[in-house]
Amino acid sequence: MLTLPGISDIRAAAARLSGLVVETPLIESPELNKRYGGRILFKPETLQRTGSFKIRGAYNKLSCLSEEERSRGVVAFSSGNHAQGVAASAAMFGVKAVIAMPADAPALKVGNVRKMGAEIVPFDRFKDDRMTIVRPYIEKGMALVPPFDDPAIIAGQGTIGLELMRQAKALGVALDAVVIPCGGGGLSSGISVAVKDASPQTAVWAVEPEHFDDTRRSLAKGERVANEPGHSSICDAILTAEPGLITFEINRKNLAGAIAVSDKAVAQAMRDAMAHLKLVVEPGGCVALAALASGEIDLAGKCLAVVLSGGNVDFSTYAEIMAAA
Repeated sequence: MLTLPGISDIRAAAARLSGLVVETPLIESPELNKRYGGRILFKPETLQRTGSFKIRGAYNKLSCLSEEERSRGVVAFSSGNHAQGVAASAAMFGVKAVIAMPADAPALKVGNVRKMGAEIVPFDRFKDDRMTIVRPYIEKGMALVPPFDDPAIIAGQGTIGLELMRQAKALGVALDAVVIPCGGGGLSSGISVAVKDASPQTAVWAVEPEHFDDTRRSLAKGERVANEPGHSSICDAILTAEPGLITFEINRKNLAGAIAVSDKAVAQAMRDAMAHLKLVVEPGGCVALAALASGEIDLAGKCLAVVLSGGNVDFSTYAEIMAAA
């Protein structure tokens, strides 16, 4: 039987994270409000410690391990943002971390993980099985810190939902919808639990890259389905094979739906974030903003929160996307 994290788990995670992570603000742009005909409040986890939301779940997971478990070290697999969250959390606890990272992961993310003191084991994201890479370390006694399909990870990510609902209330607004980037579903499932607890009528949308829309297709079919091989996307941070068991169980109850966006739409959203919000947002972190132009969400006269989940993008990639405007 699956263990699904609830609002009490998210509140407990928030207490553990208090003073250690940034309570990122809600910001808005008059220009984007005018373009979309509603009020758009952005939650920039680009400003979070390590440059993405991932430290929330990683630190909460390590907090839930016993001292004896932590003493043996931790191991994870990630394209970069989870890797940085695990590496930073391990450094804060003073324990060893080994991270399996795709050989084509952005150099900025790889460099940051090394600076935090973690050992990196490269692998081929298209050919290698990630669990096969990390299994020898688990067999040696190291604790696995999963990227998304884990109650403590989901609860940590859900602290974003607690913050944004409290911040929206302080602004005197009721959110009609919350729009969230989605890879394996840890972020969207965690936030959805907090949002639905505070405001059951608020719609929660997940957004994925085109051809990596496993959550969208899984919701349509009513069961988990995997992505077809052979595709690529600039959204490296959220290219997962299929939804998690736990995350899908939560998402299918809480989501209004999921939207797939093209790389072209994501690139334009990144330019919009720079021009109107003055934020550097990585491709995977910008898919929820890209979804506003899809026409699939009712925006007219509505108030929405959009999560910008990360800002760790290589300089060359970012410059190329900005120059293509």
